[in-house]
Amino acid sequence: MVLIFYLCLKLSGVSNKKYTYFVSDAHLGIPSYDKSLEREKLLVQWLDQIKEDAAEIYLLGDIFDFWFEYKTVVPRGFVRFFGKIAEITDAGTPVHYFTGNHDMWIFSYFEKELGVVMHRKPLEKSINGKHFFIAHGDGLGPGDQGYKLLKKVFANRVCQTLFSWLHPGFGTSLALYFSRRSRLANGKNDEKFMGEDKEYLISFCKHTIRTKNIHYFIFGHRHLPLDIEIGPKTRYINTGDWVNHFSYAVFDGEKLSLNYFLDPKKPLSK
Repeated sequence: MVLIFYLCLKLSGVSNKKYTYFVSDAHLGIPSYDKSLEREKLLVQWLDQIKEDAAEIYLLGDIFDFWFEYKTVVPRGFVRFFGKIAEITDAGTPVHYFTGNHDMWIFSYFEKELGVVMHRKPLEKSINGKHFFIAHGDGLGPGDQGYKLLKKVFANRVCQTLFSWLHPGFGTSLALYFSRRSRLANGKNDEKFMGEDKEYLISFCKHTIRTKNIHYFIFGHRHLPLDIEIGPKTRYINTGDWVNHFSYAVFDGEKLSLNYFLDPKKPLSK
């Protein structure tokens, strides 16, 4: 009977895919080729594992630690990841990519070559009757004025054009040099939950629900797996990262939950 039912679904064109997945902050490219490749292979394993039951996949930014898209040159590497994404979109499963603060210089290559849907701003969307607010998370909420100013500089077309005049080998090497000197690349992961009154994204969520009915806010950027109750019917989920936590979120059509691909750790919860 199960086989007959499955065949009927296939013949009728009805999809049995029902899960929506969210992942962010793999920072591929640092701290070294070998370490990055190890994480890339794990991310591809995860994509391979979820592709059969995924209705949609959301990549919430900073999948790469650095990306600059020249007109005729793309950064070296990441072929396993790119191949898997192309395979998934070719099979008809939508993949959404949100630019983050490390990979904001993605332009049209991913859309044309990989078939992903690009998002450069937060997205509000209803999924099975639940209202989602989805974004990478950088620059939202009060404070952090220095970064917000820097983001405007990086998003400026003139600045992008000036950087594109650098030889791709030099420009990419320069960016990766600074990336590899960063706290994240050197294993100094001191991200800590600062309390609701000091977390910019929690402040943003609380301010937003004053005028909007949101069931789930889902962000990356903080590198902390978080599940915080914002209101009676509202939760803020942070997907964590694939540098230390290997965490992701999944919506099964009724509830959204945090999960871990490797070494499960208890997420911070209120």
